[in-house]
Amino acid sequence: MTLHIPFDNSYARLPGRMFAALPPTPVRAPRIIAVNDGLARLMGIDPSALARAEAELAGNALPEGAAPIAQAYAGHQFGAWNPGLGDGRAILLGEVVGTDGIRRDIVLKGAGPTPFSRMGDGRAWLGPVLREYLVSEAMAAMGVPTTRALAAVTTGEDVYREDRLPGAILTRVAQSHVRVGTFQYFAARGDGEALAALADHVIARHYPQATGPADLLEQMMARQARLIAQWMGLGFIHGVMNTDNMAISGETIDYGPCAFMDVYHPDTVFSSIDRTGRYAWSNQPLIAHWNIAQFASALVPLMPDQDAAVEDFTAIINRFPALYRAAWLEVFGQKLGLAATEDDAALIDDLLALMAQDGADFTNVFARLGTPAARDEFLDRAGFEAWETRWQARGPDTALMARTNPQVIPRTHLIEAAITAGVTGDLGPFHAMLAAVTQPFVENAAYMRPPAEDERVLRTFCGT
Repeated sequence: MTLHIPFDNSYARLPGRMFAALPPTPVRAPRIIAVNDGLARLMGIDPSALARAEAELAGNALPEGAAPIAQAYAGHQFGAWNPGLGDGRAILLGEVVGTDGIRRDIVLKGAGPTPFSRMGDGRAWLGPVLREYLVSEAMAAMGVPTTRALAAVTTGEDVYREDRLPGAILTRVAQSHVRVGTFQYFAARGDGEALAALADHVIARHYPQATGPADLLEQMMARQARLIAQWMGLGFIHGVMNTDNMAISGETIDYGPCAFMDVYHPDTVFSSIDRTGRYAWSNQPLIAHWNIAQFASALVPLMPDQDAAVEDFTAIINRFPALYRAAWLEVFGQKLGLAATEDDAALIDDLLALMAQDGADFTNVFARLGTPAARDEFLDRAGFEAWETRWQARGPDTALMARTNPQVIPRTHLIEAAITAGVTGDLGPFHAMLAAVTQPFVENAAYMRPPAEDERVLRTFCGT
């Protein structure tokens, strides 16, 4: 049975200067690591055929109807402007409208060099592929808008980073791969035609109720406020919130040096390249606001009166803190089983302060609230018990808490253990962990344990 994918490729019909058309680079001996049966069915793809499609998932063959391209974009990276980025190791095969009516991209990540590779090899090694598969599917299971993993293969070839490592390719799915940096790319070049075409494409695809750039900005900003609040409520740290890593769709994209906190502290940073803490957990709302301001700047050339547009767009983006605050109260209120209002903000803040003071485990505190085990997370038990009395007086909804607070997250030390085993050819730990993190609200003691002192991972690394 051949692999049939019902492609309908709208981005490839945009002006050709918005991408480079080229096929993936074939690999020596692809082998399936994993196939996401449920996601395949949602996209109208036969999972059994996908499980035999090593050649297509590695880029050695193209499914009928594919229109492979590498997208152009720019971006601010750690605040510094880079005018020429683009897909340096990803090939967009095409788009599929799923059985749910949602259009999604299918991308091969690690598919070889493109005109945007900037002297890189365009490949991925096994570790980042396993990490992104685990984390993105966990995020989806926890209800966070995110790119998804449709499949992964090994390539039978080595890639060279600090060491020689086994190569792999991830098949990534997203509602689109248009980024803030995509708009910046064309705005910086003064390419009004491409910028207008991109805005029309995004409005039709993601924001059909928007009547123009101002509505697009406002609606995109609302999605980002909610998304960042969800990240914060999970102790998730993206690690590289550059403008080329903020998806216009409002999905989490680009799981590079990301991590979930174990011990809680608001200034936690994992990324090895974030030496100033720009993208620390506590800074993520501020950076999202900054990125949205860059998006607004890129939209200004679309407006007939640009001076008026600057004033109008400034008023819009200045509403982000209030939007985020409302989303934050909702997210953390639900974690406490409350329909929280500003009156509950002190209750939330006081718990977080106790957690930071005592180095409590972020996930396990919220998972155990309302049980005797919760106080075991704290050194200052009297302080926690006083807080608990205030909280219980609010009448928390324990069923809401059970639906909101994950028992299992993709803990970084367990991801690293799965990668270490995978490099030796043992994918058992990866598959076991995948099964656990895609059932995040089910107790699973093996995956709830924080790292021992000698297991702690203090730095994570970009997949390139």
